[in-house]
This record gives sequence, structure tokens and C-alpha cells, in this order.
Amino acid sequence: MNNCIRLHADDDVVIARQQLLSGATVEGLSVRGLVPPGHKIATRDIAQGAPVRRYNQIIGFASKAIAPGEHVHTHNLDMGPDKGDFARDHAIGADVKPAPTPAYAEFMGYQRADGRVATRNYIAILSSVNCSATVARAIADHFSKLSNPSALADFPQVDGVIALTHGTGCGMDTHGLGMQLLERTLTGYATHPNLAAALVVGLGCESNQINAWLSHSGLSEGSHLQTFNIQDSGGTRQTVAKGIALVQAMLPQVNQAQRVPCSVSHITVGLQCGGSDGYSGISANPALGAAVDLLVAHGGTAILSETPEIYGAEHLLTRRAVRREVGDKLIERIRWWEHYTAINGGEMNNNPSPGNKAGGLTTILEKSLGAVAKAGTSNLEAVYEYAEKVKAHGLVYMDTPGYDPVSATGQVAGGANLICFTTGRGSAYGCAPSPSLKLATNSALWARQADDIDINCGEIVDGSTSVQAMGEKIFQRMIECASGQPSKSELHGYGQNEFVPWQVGAVM
Repeated sequence: MNNCIRLHADDDVVIARQQLLSGATVEGLSVRGLVPPGHKIATRDIAQGAPVRRYNQIIGFASKAIAPGEHVHTHNLDMGPDKGDFARDHAIGADVKPAPTPAYAEFMGYQRADGRVATRNYIAILSSVNCSATVARAIADHFSKLSNPSALADFPQVDGVIALTHGTGCGMDTHGLGMQLLERTLTGYATHPNLAAALVVGLGCESNQINAWLSHSGLSEGSHLQTFNIQDSGGTRQTVAKGIALVQAMLPQVNQAQRVPCSVSHITVGLQCGGSDGYSGISANPALGAAVDLLVAHGGTAILSETPEIYGAEHLLTRRAVRREVGDKLIERIRWWEHYTAINGGEMNNNPSPGNKAGGLTTILEKSLGAVAKAGTSNLEAVYEYAEKVKAHGLVYMDTPGYDPVSATGQVAGGANLICFTTGRGSAYGCAPSPSLKLATNSALWARQADDIDINCGEIVDGSTSVQAMGEKIFQRMIECASGQPSKSELHGYGQNEFVPWQVGAVM
């Protein structure tokens, strides 16, 4: 097996499979200095200011002359004087391909009365505002398997009672974008198929008034959705008691749900990557993309997101847009983010984290080109704003931040009933009420954190399997997890603290 990986014949760099010492030979060249695993080595002379290619795409510009065999990283590669604002051929619709022949497969899901299908069966306690978070958690804690093991003993079909709390809901413009995003998010969760029932707990005087939210969202109270305020319920102790009693009354009906065979077309997967490294775009992300193509071929839906992490690679998606308005909307969201980061004193290249860079990624362009591989090769059917309800089938896009908890929260609000999360550095993450599968990009991470990772895609880097074979494995694991097999993050109890609605605008 070679000690490096070449992704395209026209690339200026190759990727180290393992740590390379000075003097090691790479494609007939002598390595100059120490190169960590997952990092890049130049294979030709690159002049200062010249573009540098990986995936046969520009990942940045040489900030100084680079000689063959040199380590290529933050010391000699950056976004260039235009900060990534170089021409990209968006060619909307140019790569659209015929829809695949429909395939059929099944998983064991919960069929809801309105025809939607769930992968889990929870009751949730949602807070309208940070002020009601403690009460919401106290209600859910009463039914926790850790604090009260017998509370759900008679209700085996109930996956749990979870508290989904957040740090906003007041000190904000009641008509602004921030409130609109919060209302959309709460609506998406309150009506999510994985929640058989929901309680929404408010304080009473907050900006996010429950009655206004119900009106704006077209929702009404009933057996599956009930709301109340602390100030109207006699304070903390009485509100907690009220919530516990309401959940106890809901449990018998929620427990009646039974898993039945359902079409895989009812699976909607949110695609996430966090703690990315130099292998993400080589192993886990393209393998997840292969699984997405299989899911789409079976009528399912995949949601790609994290707009700051497709920056510089958006042209690879617009070329697959099935209609011009789909491609135009994605470009418009890119322009919104350029403006948004600028007015907040930042830039799009602020995105790669220290961990990303330690793992071999240098610029947001490089990170994005690896990230879009999660989307496979399917046509792009629609573009949604944050937490909008996803109605299209196939590959779709949702505009979200790159911060994983915020991004996945929007995807679940949009209807994702499963999350697939690739990581190269090791991310501590889970998602409730939708289970989250974690995919390692390298075998070293798998060896360190096998208790946290569901699938080792590092086998691709090791040369023991192919991207397509791993994609088939991921697709089968999706079906198993959707059918009730717990993910590693579920076994560890992750999911409730990761509910983080996107907070936009002034805090007043």
C-alpha cells in the first residue's frame, strides 16, 4: 500500500496515509520535513500566488513558493488576496441526471395516524424560553431511567421522556428573524413524527408567548400537544407536578404504538460532519454519499446542510439542481452568509477549527470540497431555509450554520428522523428524538473511541474496502438504526443537551 493517496491526476498535492519523516519517498519525491497523517505534500513546484488543487478543485493559493516534497499547510497556503472570491462555474443544472429506477426496501417503523413514519417513540418536554428550562428538565427527570428506573417499566414501547430546552426565547425582537427561526424550530419538533406527544412549558411573560407561537404555527392543543406556563400554574413545584401528571396520562396511549414494516422512502437523514480531518473527504464523507445515493434510489430523503462548510464547493451542488430556482436559491444563501459574516467582523475562512487544521485541513475551500461528498451524486431537488419542513424526496439542502448542534437541530425540525455524522477527530454528539450514527474517517480514531463510533470508514484509507462497499454497509446500518437498534450516542445518553436552535440577531 502506498504511503500517500492521490485523489486526481491533476492535483498539486497528495495526502499522507501515515506520518512521514524527512527523506521518505512519495511518488518518487523526497519528503522535506515532518508531515503528519492526513496532511498534504506538494508533488510539483507551486509559485507564490498560484492556485493549489486537490480533488482537481482549488483549495487555496500558495502564500509563498512551494517546492516538491514540501508539507502544504497553513504556513504556505491560504485563501489568497480575494479571500476565496474567485470565479466558479455554477452551471445550474448542467450535471442533472435521469432519476434512478425506483427500488424498494423496508425498515420497522412507527406508522403515525397522519401517514408519517417515526424511527423512535418519545414524549418531549419543550421549553418556550430559557426561564422554563429547569422545570422542563425536572419533569423529564422524573421519568429518567437513571433517577427513576421503574417510571417507564410498564411502557416498553416508549423510548423515553426527554427535555428539549434552550437558552433563548426572550430579550429578542418578537417579529424578527430570530423569533421566526425559534418558532419554526419549536413547531418542527412539536410535530415531529418521532414525538408521540409533547408538552410545551413557558414562564408566562417571555417574548416567545406560547399563544402567539400556536397562532403563527397553525397549531392547536390536543391529546398530543399541551401547553402551560409556570406563572399560571402556581410556581415551580406545582408546575413540575402538573407536567408529571400530564405525561403519566399520555403514557398508556403512547405505549400502544408498535413497529411495523415501512418503506425506506420514509427515512429522512440529516447529513453532518464534525471534527473533520484530512481523511474526511476521502473516506467517511464519500462513503456516506454512496449510502445517500442508495437511500435516494429507494425513495428516501437526505438533507445536506452547514452552508459555511460548502463555501467554495457550492458549484458542485448547483450543477445538480433540477430547476434554476433551486440553484439560484443556494447561491443566494451563500451571498447571505458572506454578508452576515462580514457585518459581524468575520469571514468565511474563519470556519476551520484548530482541530480541523491539526487533522490536515487548511482552508474552508478544502474543508467544503470534502464536506459536499456527503451528498453523493444525486440530483439536488430543493433548497430550504433553517427548520423549514422538508417536503421533497431525494437529496435536498437546508441552510444552517456549520456548528453541528445548531445545524442538526434545524434538520430535525425539518423532519429528519435519523442523523449520520462523520468525524475524523472524534465528536461527542447525539441527537434526540432522532438517533445519530457516527462514522469515523480513520482507523486510529476507531481504535481510540470505538465505544462512541458506529462505523469505521478508515478501512477505505487502509485499503481493505471500497467507498461503494462501505456505502452499502452504511445504508444497511441506517435501516437497522431506523428499525430500533440503538446508536452508540443513544447508549451513552446523548441527545437532549444538543437541542440548540439557531439564535440570530441582537440580544436585547
